[in-house]
Amino acid sequence: MRLQLRRKAIAICEAKITQKGEAVGLSFYAFFANKNDDPELLMEAAEWWIKTHKLDHFEKAVKIRDMLAAGA
Repeated sequence: MRLQLRRKAIAICEAKITQKGEAVGLSFYAFFANKNDDPELLMEAAEWWIKTHKLDHFEKAVKIRDMLAAGA
């Protein structure tokens, strides 16, 4: 996953955790607006989430943040 997307996703995870607590879950769609204005980036996130790591549709934001920060 490119660095720009990784940083954005970590920031979104942090914001969700701050707003709703450490038990909050999210999907990779949380990293994007409600419109498909960058299909390549969306597919990159989807591949990282689904194909590379075989994650469920919703995962704990803490888990995703930690994976991204570790470079997974």
